[in-house]
Amino acid sequence: MMPRLLVTSLLVATLAACGGTSDTTQTSTPPSSDLSSVKKDDALAALVPAEIASSGKLKVGSNIQNPPNNFYDQDGKTPMGSEVDLIKAIAAKLGLQAEHSDMAFSSLITSLETKRVDITMAAMNDTAERQQKIDFVDYFTSGITIMVQKGNPQSVKGPDDLCGKGVAVNLGSSQEQFAKEQSQKCKDQGKQEVQVSVTDSDTGNQNQLRTGRVAAILNDLPTAVYVAKTAGDGSYFEVVPLAPINGGPYGIGVNKQNAKLAEAIKGALQSLIDDGTYTKILSTWDIKQGAITKAAINGK
Repeated sequence: MMPRLLVTSLLVATLAACGGTSDTTQTSTPPSSDLSSVKKDDALAALVPAEIASSGKLKVGSNIQNPPNNFYDQDGKTPMGSEVDLIKAIAAKLGLQAEHSDMAFSSLITSLETKRVDITMAAMNDTAERQQKIDFVDYFTSGITIMVQKGNPQSVKGPDDLCGKGVAVNLGSSQEQFAKEQSQKCKDQGKQEVQVSVTDSDTGNQNQLRTGRVAAILNDLPTAVYVAKTAGDGSYFEVVPLAPINGGPYGIGVNKQNAKLAEAIKGALQSLIDDGTYTKILSTWDIKQGAITKAAINGK
């Protein structure tokens, strides 16, 4: 069974700020994965650069508002989610503790390049364009999914139905790129362009969809499925039943000058895959459909 989350509390905060009505639906916070069995691997830990090893911390840049990948517990301070559990386990294999920094998705790569953080992990797709700037350790397979209001009142059955409609996406995301490509396709077919709403807030996008300001949200598979099943106890949204669009891997971003760290993370991830910890983490968050069997750097 999928764990349940107080996603609605995020929506409530947004609605209240915009003068909307509050939602009183209550759900429980899901438990994190049990990582007590994860132990340090001395050989892998030896690959970690000295400055990171001596600090005992792995600084993780993320955009913490993206359940089930990453979000805050009810205290508003403690990161949790499938990615949080996985990077904690990877860090433990390397004799480190993961320390998260919350930032805008669009600033993640810059923060990595300037060494503000050691790695990034925020449901970021490993793409050839991004590989020109950073390296990726691939850890999950996802794709773009269309989420609509419950009952699909605007009859969105696929990308071509987005022509002339409002669509919300996150700034700098693969979804933004796809929405713009789809808009051009609509235009080339003599149809109205997609009205693309670009923000840095998943919760803001959800508010736009709930209030009908957009017809759909483009999001990654795990997030869309999770939100549709949990927001308002499943009464607010639904996912359009079609295969993920432009499917591809999520990657942990690593500075290109830090090749040994990338190798250490790849080795730790493969160890977690082999011993079953990886599958247990994904099962906790009901996203096993995106599991990989072999860790890779830049898809290799």
